[in-house]
Amino acid sequence: MYRLPVLAAFCVSMVIAWAAPAAEDSLSPAKALSYVRAGDLHFSPDGSQLAYVAASYVWDARPHLAIIDIATGRTREITPPGKSERSPQWSPDGNSLAFLSDRGGKTEIFVMPAHGGEAAPQTSRKYGVESFHWSPDGRSIAYLAKDDDAPDEDTGPQVADDESELARLWVFDLASGKQRKIGIAGMRIDGFGWRDNENLLLDATSTPQIEEYTDAVYSISISDGGPRPIARPPQPFNALTVSPDGKFFVVRSTTAKGPLERDLLMGSSNGGALRPASAPPDLAVAEVRWHDEPILWMRLVHGFRNEIWRFAKGAAPARIDLPLSVASFDVARNGDIAFVGEDFQHLPEIWLRGRDGKLRQLSHLQQGWNGIRLAPTTILWTKSFDGTEVEAALMQPFARRAAEKLPLVLLIHGGPSSNFSDGYYWETAWAQLLATHGYEVLMVNPRGSNGYSEDFVKANRGDWGGGDYRDLMAVLDAVIAKGDTDPERLGIGGWSYGGEMSAWAITQTNRFKAAVAGAPVFDQQAEFETENDNEDDPADEEWYFGTPWEHPDVYARNSPATYVGNARTPTLILDGEEDQNNPVGQSRGLYRDLRHIGVETEMVLYPGEGHSPKKGSYNIDMFTRILDWYDRHLKIGN
Repeated sequence: MYRLPVLAAFCVSMVIAWAAPAAEDSLSPAKALSYVRAGDLHFSPDGSQLAYVAASYVWDARPHLAIIDIATGRTREITPPGKSERSPQWSPDGNSLAFLSDRGGKTEIFVMPAHGGEAAPQTSRKYGVESFHWSPDGRSIAYLAKDDDAPDEDTGPQVADDESELARLWVFDLASGKQRKIGIAGMRIDGFGWRDNENLLLDATSTPQIEEYTDAVYSISISDGGPRPIARPPQPFNALTVSPDGKFFVVRSTTAKGPLERDLLMGSSNGGALRPASAPPDLAVAEVRWHDEPILWMRLVHGFRNEIWRFAKGAAPARIDLPLSVASFDVARNGDIAFVGEDFQHLPEIWLRGRDGKLRQLSHLQQGWNGIRLAPTTILWTKSFDGTEVEAALMQPFARRAAEKLPLVLLIHGGPSSNFSDGYYWETAWAQLLATHGYEVLMVNPRGSNGYSEDFVKANRGDWGGGDYRDLMAVLDAVIAKGDTDPERLGIGGWSYGGEMSAWAITQTNRFKAAVAGAPVFDQQAEFETENDNEDDPADEEWYFGTPWEHPDVYARNSPATYVGNARTPTLILDGEEDQNNPVGQSRGLYRDLRHIGVETEMVLYPGEGHSPKKGSYNIDMFTRILDWYDRHLKIGN
């Protein structure tokens, strides 16, 4: 239902370019968005090379593929200009690298020699390939793709829940090129992995048309194609990963029955009960690596930081000591760790931590940032209205005139069960842009945020705009009490859930003088009824609110639309014109109602974009409008 901007983006008549900032400590919208993020790291089997995926708004958020030679640090760029490539996977013998690429049009599987050479397509599907995995012996590849005779989704009648729209599981032999479809019609497969050379495990459901969580773990033979259920983890679950020997599997699930997949559970590939696979101090699992059966490596979310932990049989869980927050990682067979490290003061780069604990920077992703300082940021804790401790980050300008009180923008993250992290990404780029232009920016992880206890992430169930809103106000009041903030020049903003909470806040108080609502939900019942269940699962809303016909009061109580008549705050509304997560009608409804009651408002929609606009020029336009909107309403003299 609610997603963060992807990296994260309607171009007006002005000319927009990727330009340098006007001054050393002042970011332009273009510069703030010129960062590169890396992820999906994969060591080659011998540990000599590292494949990774990078994305930037300079490339319209198209993912690019590159390989680093560990010994020399030399980087090979794989992706041709203007193309998109992702999901690198080394063959088991390390001689080849497979990946998904649109260099031929549709997204297909390509394979290239590990140490250089031309990549060759391995598939030719009418609708492209969604995902794939090598078999353990490297002789076959299994992949998900729709049937070529499925109806074109861009033409003709569109039949809801037509099973021909579902991706099917295929296996092809690399030597002969022969491929075959396995499994049964009508099954939606959300994930899979090889158990051995003849069998796979699936995360799938046989009743995809039911708008509930109905997935289970199945075992399936490539010979007979008959899926056999072996486990039904607590719902929701994802990230199915099979052990190196194929005897076990783990899934990211929830021991507290929602709302977020944050606990790791392990099961036998032969079936049976699941058991916890980790015992961290109530931290959320974000990423798993399993290269040797006795050892599980995990990236865990711990408030604003992401940490790497090692879990080995017969040993206590061990946190790896690192100076930066971790956005992605992999572990080589010799124990070397490659990770994307970042924090509020450092843009993301790929680092190598050797077995001796020494660090070496492998990548140089960020270009043109020399001499640019990022705004100083302080982590603080505040007791909320009921005594709950709430964590937040306060970003401030480098300098200000003596005794000057600063305008402040309260920025709210997406989710709701997401969180602000110590790093540089789309939301913190928004914050850094404002801070370098003289604003304080407050980023709060209110109840419902990930990275804290299970009780904390569940604490806003049926209560959006209740305890979470009061947490935001409690932290804001605590910051104002410090004396540096002008309480008459407060702004608020956010995207997705952050956009909804911004819309909510302006219906509850007039203390904010400017608001930015990006891709918000305005009416919860309309959201439940109109969001595209191929983009997000309506079961999310049902977990939080029940159904509208059973609990109309809950839906009304949690909707900004119910209280919009109280709004007086000038509001800028931004969204992708093709948004199906929080359908664009939500933004249109907020705009129409605010305009009807006489509130100053502007709405900008970006053609061809979904919930998280990707086009670089559109994102620059958004950041330009956001900065201008706050300057117009919060800067003295405007």
